Amino acid sequence: MAFLADTLSRVKPSATIAVSQKARDLKAQGRDVIGLGAGEPDFDTPQNIKDAAIDAIRRGETKYPPVAGIPPLREAIAQKFKRENGLDYKPTQTLVATGGKQILYNAFVATLNPGDEVIIPTPYWVSYPEMVAINGGTPVFLPTTLEQDFKVRPEALEAAITPKTKWVLFNSPSNPSGAAYTRAELKAITDVLLRHEHVWILTDDMYEHLVFGGFEFTTPAQVEPALYDRTLTMNGVSKAYCMTGWRIGYAAGPDKLIKAMEMVQGQQTSGACTIAQWAALEALSGPQDFLPGFRTAFERRRDLVVSMLNQAKGLNCPTPEGAFYVYPSCADTIGRTAPSGKVIATDEDFVSELLESEGVAVVHGSAFGLGPNFRISYATADETLEEACSRIQRFCASLR
Repeated sequence: MAFLADTLSRVKPSATIAVSQKARDLKAQGRDVIGLGAGEPDFDTPQNIKDAAIDAIRRGETKYPPVAGIPPLREAIAQKFKRENGLDYKPTQTLVATGGKQILYNAFVATLNPGDEVIIPTPYWVSYPEMVAINGGTPVFLPTTLEQDFKVRPEALEAAITPKTKWVLFNSPSNPSGAAYTRAELKAITDVLLRHEHVWILTDDMYEHLVFGGFEFTTPAQVEPALYDRTLTMNGVSKAYCMTGWRIGYAAGPDKLIKAMEMVQGQQTSGACTIAQWAALEALSGPQDFLPGFRTAFERRRDLVVSMLNQAKGLNCPTPEGAFYVYPSCADTIGRTAPSGKVIATDEDFVSELLESEGVAVVHGSAFGLGPNFRISYATADETLEEACSRIQRFCASLR
């Protein structure tokens, strides 16, 4: 009898975490490595948010919190959805969790039965299909292409829906492509979902505030209010507020779903860290004046990286609308030979040889379900990005 659960055979480790760890290991060995694998802003958490956490500690806010979140934060989440997204939720329709991952996991634990299908557009964040699989569901991949700007076409979504479809997972702006849907593009998607009343929508809005060039962010229940009763809207403070290590995600949705997710969380971790919740309260309800500066910096970095990668022999890098990733194609490098003598047969070969040859760590596109591409996180200093892109140009020029 095997000791480990059979379920584990359906799940792969996180490729993004693996790349970041490999970069750390090589640095520890003395290698000159630039790590562009982690989706983590390089900016520090704003001081007012850190001060709120310190004040909470001094007030003695160090006891177990309610499972669903401290009441002031749930109220602030409801106000945020109203203020920024035009969505009316009661505080009791919100849930606070230990990061966005736990929100997703709670939802799948609470709703998936064996054989239930979850439609996941590709390229996808690496954890989506694994979370579905570990909870007994079946991931159904909906391919997109670079030529489609990595966006789902309504007719493709229509064709993918079956009687077994329980959720459509929607992420805009996208990790890994940075693609974001306009209101019109999103309305075409929600029009399809209106015709399938058994399908629920789980929208990951984690990169909501990181959109560029005057792009207007919208979310499905905002664009189509008729989907309100079967939409779970997930967000968090990790990316926009530079609070990755604080581990606070949140969501709002129908009462019955939120109650079920709260019950799951109550038997799993209970409430998220009390001190981090008070910090998140300040993030959502305090000054927002630093956000434009963050956006300006990320947009400048995006333009730098896109320009330099498109000057690299064999790469094709589209310009994304949001997040802090680019997802260039390396199709024209396939079949060529690296300085080591290895023939590049896949995007995984490309990123492996890039790391060995030039010390630049990126994530291969096949980990996100679509290649031959690779993902770069440009959430790091301009000079670091410039050096990394120069190394990538040199590596591409060395291929023969």
